[in-house]
Amino acid sequence: MDGGPEVRKEAAPYCCATCEGGEVPGLSVARRYTKSRSLSTSSACSYSEYRRTQSLHGPSPVTTFGPKACMLQNPHAVMHIQDPASQKLTWNKQPKSVLVIKKIRDASLLQPFKELCFFLTEVKNMIVYVEKKVLDDPAISGDENFGAITKKFCTFREDFDDLSNRVDFIICLGGDGTLLYASSLFQESVPPVMAFHLGSLGFLTPFKFDTYQSQVTQIIEGNAAIVLRSRLKVQVLKENWEKKDTVDEKSIILSNGDMESSRKVMQYQVLNEVVVDRGPSSYLSNVDLYLDGHLITTVQGDGVIVSTPTGSTAYAVAAGASMIHPNVPAIMITPICPHSLSFRPIVVPAGVELKIMLSREARNTAWVSFDGRRRQEICHGDSITITTSCFPVPSICFRDPVNDWFESLAECLHWNVRKKQNYLISEDEEF
Repeated sequence: MDGGPEVRKEAAPYCCATCEGGEVPGLSVARRYTKSRSLSTSSACSYSEYRRTQSLHGPSPVTTFGPKACMLQNPHAVMHIQDPASQKLTWNKQPKSVLVIKKIRDASLLQPFKELCFFLTEVKNMIVYVEKKVLDDPAISGDENFGAITKKFCTFREDFDDLSNRVDFIICLGGDGTLLYASSLFQESVPPVMAFHLGSLGFLTPFKFDTYQSQVTQIIEGNAAIVLRSRLKVQVLKENWEKKDTVDEKSIILSNGDMESSRKVMQYQVLNEVVVDRGPSSYLSNVDLYLDGHLITTVQGDGVIVSTPTGSTAYAVAAGASMIHPNVPAIMITPICPHSLSFRPIVVPAGVELKIMLSREARNTAWVSFDGRRRQEICHGDSITITTSCFPVPSICFRDPVNDWFESLAECLHWNVRKKQNYLISEDEEF
């Protein structure tokens, strides 16, 4: 020892790709330095320049939901790992605003919608947000008795108005599609979602509307059980996109100096699945699937589904995939009618990064959709990058995450329903 001052070299804080380089406190892992991403250069979206996570478990989900809700910390958690069954919702401040999502063009929901809105505004004195096209329904706009209530509403339009930090929690009236729609409205932190079963299937909607007043009151008072439904962060890169085309999504255009073509990047938060299929073509789809930069297989068939655990009970299960509980950190990859007897669905860790591109040998283009929406064509040179998002959907449970899930399997999908086998009567019992 030379007696000089001790030099300590501290490891840089850990950053995950999906948090856009944001630091995660409490972790001290060596960072892999890469070139910084700039959206003003043509090489900005090069695959090799993505900052990758060093953990296969995926990013730690954000545990603040909207402006006032957060997860109640469990003091008995072991090694900072909280038991999913103990995930509870609590409020930093009393919730004052609520977004009510109603299934459009469903006359059976008019009366429940009016009753709920009256209860929230007149009894609970809450600020109610409603989509403008819901109030444009003649059955609502023409109701003079309900008109006094609608004047107190705050309205919004999809793709035009930002609801971030305005809504404390969400109430859905309808089927599973209303929950998917609620997820699409928030590209970052999602407020807690309470979903009432007023649709057809109702796998994601555990609440019955008969006792809505007591149930909503209980949620407002806090300490409800929640399940964090992970989402997929999807980035679509269009290489040869003509400026004359128009779309309704927010996007970033990277100009390369050519007035006829440019690079376009679109980002989506997906709750169920990303589906890549052959579209109207009669040829097989032929797409390459990369995992963390390595080609793992080429999908030849009708297409491929990349789903969350929540989406594993949707399109994926119809294509032969296994059903995964929402608390399992994973991504499901399911081929659609593959032209191979050995191509089976697989589950990969939530921390990986997937990339889908058209194969060079592909005879036709492919089409992609996100939770059944935003359908668009994928051409040669385009790419779809998929990672686990930091922003899950906090879905409020009727009882708890485990019981609610098995209840949905039994009631909605009739899981393992079979006629009981008769008791075998022994020879001694016959006499």
